Amino acid sequence: MAKSPIEFWFDFSSGYAYFAAMAVDDLAARHGREVSWRPYMLGVAFKKTGVRGLSSTPMKSDYARLDWARLARRTGLPFQPPANHPIVQLPASRAYYWVEETAPEKTHDFGRALFHAYFAEARDLADPAVVAAVGAEVGLPAAGIEAGLASEPMKAKLKAASDEAISKNVFGSPFFLCDGEPFWGFDRMDMLEEWLETGGW
Repeated sequence: MAKSPIEFWFDFSSGYAYFAAMAVDDLAARHGREVSWRPYMLGVAFKKTGVRGLSSTPMKSDYARLDWARLARRTGLPFQPPANHPIVQLPASRAYYWVEETAPEKTHDFGRALFHAYFAEARDLADPAVVAAVGAEVGLPAAGIEAGLASEPMKAKLKAASDEAISKNVFGSPFFLCDGEPFWGFDRMDMLEEWLETGGW
């Protein structure tokens, strides 16, 4: 019997999700699992929970930047987000769902490329042309991406994904659901892997 995929919920503007995105597929593969990448708008969860994002919260924002730099050194991943981080990632998220519908075999590559463009190269993913250019770099049609992310179906798709996240009590980024068990945060990936190894406790 096939094992259910790990749901990976995230916002493309989340620093911790960037580090998770570069590791989650390998983690899942070690345990014979697939990963379902589910971008959503974290702001919807903030409204529901009444909290503010790390980057707009005094003291927490300073800590997060220190921690991201520390994680970059630890993982060897480059980390240089745009100076005006965080940027609302509507174009990137809508484009992801367009690629999921039109070239599903490319979705994870596209997702990682978007994260890399934003967090390692400081590219402005609020610009649909930049998002389309990132797609072209992984072999996707730039014109199709730019038209797709502006379409009403993709706007509706992202809204539906955000509503689904709330219905599943997803409130952060990254957030993982494994056989219904929730794990919030990059720092819970070790626990997620142990859960997969042992069958839970």
